Amino acid sequence: MTGGSFLALLALAACSAKAQPGRRSPRGTITQTVNGTEISIRYYRPVLRGRVAFPGVVSWGRTWTPGADSATRLETTSALEIEGKTLPAGKYSIWVIPEEKDAWTVIFNRAADAFHLSYDESQDALRVQARATTSSQSVETLEMSFPLVDADSATLQLQWGTFVLPLRVHAR
Repeated sequence: MTGGSFLALLALAACSAKAQPGRRSPRGTITQTVNGTEISIRYYRPVLRGRVAFPGVVSWGRTWTPGADSATRLETTSALEIEGKTLPAGKYSIWVIPEEKDAWTVIFNRAADAFHLSYDESQDALRVQARATTSSQSVETLEMSFPLVDADSATLQLQWGTFVLPLRVHAR
Protein backbone atom coordinates (compact mmCIF):
# COMPACT_ATOMS: atom_id res chain seq x y z
CA MET A 1 0.00 0.00 0.00
CA THR A 2 1.40 3.39 -0.94
CA GLY A 3 1.56 6.31 1.49
CA GLY A 4 -1.17 8.13 -0.46
CA SER A 5 -3.44 5.07 -0.45
CA PHE A 6 -2.89 4.59 3.27
CA LEU A 7 -3.79 8.24 3.98
CA ALA A 8 -6.91 7.99 1.81
CA LEU A 9 -7.96 4.80 3.63
CA LEU A 10 -7.31 6.46 6.99
CA ALA A 11 -9.37 9.52 6.02
CA LEU A 12 -12.23 7.29 4.81
CA ALA A 13 -12.16 5.32 8.07
CA ALA A 14 -12.25 8.55 10.09
CA CYS A 15 -15.26 9.81 8.12
CA SER A 16 -17.06 6.49 8.52
CA ALA A 17 -16.35 6.37 12.25
CA LYS A 18 -17.70 9.89 12.63
CA ALA A 19 -20.89 9.10 10.67
CA GLN A 20 -21.67 5.79 12.39
CA PRO A 21 -22.46 6.70 16.03
CA GLY A 22 -26.12 6.92 17.14
CA ARG A 23 -28.27 9.40 15.27
CA ARG A 24 -28.84 12.77 16.88
CA SER A 25 -32.48 12.47 15.74
CA PRO A 26 -33.45 8.82 16.32
CA ARG A 27 -36.06 7.13 14.16
CA GLY A 28 -39.52 6.68 15.63
CA THR A 29 -42.56 4.78 14.43
CA ILE A 30 -46.10 4.67 15.69
CA THR A 31 -48.93 2.47 14.45
CA GLN A 32 -52.57 2.60 15.47
CA THR A 33 -55.59 0.67 14.20
CA VAL A 34 -58.84 2.63 14.14
CA ASN A 35 -62.05 0.93 12.93
CA GLY A 36 -59.99 -1.64 10.97
CA THR A 37 -57.77 0.99 9.35
CA GLU A 38 -54.07 0.80 10.13
CA ILE A 39 -52.38 4.17 10.44
CA SER A 40 -48.59 4.10 10.54
CA ILE A 41 -46.23 7.04 10.98
CA ARG A 42 -42.45 6.93 10.47
CA TYR A 43 -40.33 9.90 11.46
CA TYR A 44 -36.99 11.00 12.82
CA ARG A 45 -37.30 12.61 16.26
CA PRO A 46 -35.32 15.85 16.65
CA VAL A 47 -34.22 16.82 20.16
CA LEU A 48 -34.35 20.41 21.43
CA ARG A 49 -31.03 20.30 23.33
CA GLY A 50 -31.68 23.63 25.07
CA ARG A 51 -33.26 25.27 22.03
CA VAL A 52 -36.83 26.59 21.67
CA ALA A 53 -39.00 24.64 19.19
CA PHE A 54 -41.14 27.55 17.92
CA PRO A 55 -40.08 30.11 16.75
CA GLY A 56 -36.51 28.99 17.45
CA VAL A 57 -35.74 25.76 15.58
CA VAL A 58 -38.75 26.30 13.28
CA SER A 59 -39.85 29.81 12.27
CA TRP A 60 -43.48 30.89 12.26
CA GLY A 61 -45.01 30.65 8.78
CA ARG A 62 -42.33 28.26 7.46
CA THR A 63 -43.27 24.94 5.83
CA TRP A 64 -41.63 22.24 7.93
CA THR A 65 -41.83 18.47 8.19
CA PRO A 66 -42.34 17.41 11.81
CA GLY A 67 -39.11 15.47 12.03
CA ALA A 68 -35.52 15.54 10.85
CA ASP A 69 -33.48 14.20 7.93
CA SER A 70 -36.37 12.66 5.94
CA ALA A 71 -39.92 13.93 5.72
CA THR A 72 -42.29 12.34 8.20
CA ARG A 73 -44.35 9.65 6.43
CA LEU A 74 -47.92 8.57 7.13
CA GLU A 75 -49.41 5.43 5.63
CA THR A 76 -53.08 4.49 5.90
CA THR A 77 -54.75 1.30 4.67
CA SER A 78 -58.15 3.00 4.17
CA ALA A 79 -59.43 6.52 3.66
CA LEU A 80 -59.32 8.79 6.71
CA GLU A 81 -61.25 11.89 7.58
CA ILE A 82 -58.80 14.36 9.13
CA GLU A 83 -60.26 17.51 10.61
CA GLY A 84 -63.38 16.83 8.52
CA LYS A 85 -61.61 16.38 5.16
CA THR A 86 -60.95 13.10 3.32
CA LEU A 87 -57.49 11.65 2.81
CA PRO A 88 -57.52 8.57 0.51
CA ALA A 89 -55.70 5.38 1.49
CA GLY A 90 -51.99 5.54 0.65
CA LYS A 91 -48.60 6.90 1.68
CA TYR A 92 -47.96 10.60 2.30
CA SER A 93 -45.32 12.90 3.69
CA ILE A 94 -46.54 15.26 6.41
CA TRP A 95 -45.71 18.96 6.45
CA VAL A 96 -46.79 21.68 8.87
CA ILE A 97 -46.90 25.46 8.70
CA PRO A 98 -46.85 26.67 12.32
CA GLU A 99 -48.43 30.05 13.04
CA GLU A 100 -47.91 32.21 16.09
CA LYS A 101 -51.54 33.32 16.47
CA ASP A 102 -53.61 31.49 13.83
CA ALA A 103 -54.46 27.85 13.19
CA TRP A 104 -51.59 25.75 11.86
CA THR A 105 -51.76 24.20 8.38
CA VAL A 106 -51.13 20.46 8.22
CA ILE A 107 -50.32 19.13 4.75
CA PHE A 108 -50.43 15.54 3.47
CA ASN A 109 -48.27 15.36 0.36
CA ARG A 110 -48.16 12.56 -2.27
CA ALA A 111 -44.33 12.61 -2.30
CA ALA A 112 -44.20 10.10 0.57
CA ASP A 113 -40.43 9.57 0.57
CA ALA A 114 -38.94 13.05 0.52
CA PHE A 115 -35.90 14.78 1.96
CA HIS A 116 -36.89 17.04 4.85
CA LEU A 117 -36.20 20.20 2.82
CA SER A 118 -37.84 19.03 -0.44
CA TYR A 119 -41.45 20.13 -0.07
CA ASP A 120 -43.32 20.24 -3.41
CA GLU A 121 -46.68 22.01 -3.07
CA SER A 122 -47.88 20.62 -6.42
CA GLN A 123 -47.98 17.15 -4.79
CA ASP A 124 -50.37 18.16 -1.97
CA ALA A 125 -53.19 15.66 -1.45
CA LEU A 126 -54.84 17.41 1.51
CA ARG A 127 -54.48 20.52 3.65
CA VAL A 128 -56.26 20.94 6.98
CA GLN A 129 -56.26 23.58 9.69
CA ALA A 130 -55.75 22.75 13.38
CA ARG A 131 -55.16 24.87 16.46
CA ALA A 132 -52.02 24.26 18.46
CA THR A 133 -52.14 24.65 22.21
CA THR A 134 -49.42 24.93 24.79
CA SER A 135 -48.69 22.58 27.64
CA SER A 136 -47.06 23.34 30.97
CA GLN A 137 -44.94 20.24 30.41
CA SER A 138 -42.24 20.48 27.75
CA VAL A 139 -41.32 17.51 25.55
CA GLU A 140 -37.61 17.49 24.67
CA THR A 141 -37.79 14.98 21.80
CA LEU A 142 -40.48 15.48 19.13
CA GLU A 143 -43.30 13.04 19.79
CA MET A 144 -46.22 11.82 17.73
CA SER A 145 -48.88 9.82 19.54
CA PHE A 146 -52.49 8.71 19.64
CA PRO A 147 -53.49 9.78 23.17
CA LEU A 148 -57.19 9.13 22.50
CA VAL A 149 -58.51 6.20 20.46
CA ASP A 150 -62.19 5.24 20.21
CA ALA A 151 -64.14 2.77 18.05
CA ASP A 152 -63.96 4.78 14.81
CA SER A 153 -61.96 7.87 15.70
CA ALA A 154 -58.74 9.01 17.31
CA THR A 155 -56.64 12.03 18.08
CA LEU A 156 -53.26 12.13 16.39
CA GLN A 157 -51.07 14.44 18.40
CA LEU A 158 -47.75 16.09 17.65
CA GLN A 159 -45.89 17.57 20.61
CA TRP A 160 -42.54 19.33 20.74
CA GLY A 161 -41.39 21.71 23.42
CA THR A 162 -44.54 23.14 24.97
CA PHE A 163 -46.53 23.06 21.71
CA VAL A 164 -49.22 20.43 21.18
CA LEU A 165 -50.99 20.01 17.83
CA PRO A 166 -53.99 17.64 17.95
CA LEU A 167 -55.66 16.33 14.79
CA ARG A 168 -59.11 14.70 14.83
CA VAL A 169 -59.00 11.49 12.77
CA HIS A 170 -62.03 9.45 11.76
CA ALA A 171 -61.66 6.06 10.05
CA ARG A 172 -64.51 5.14 7.72
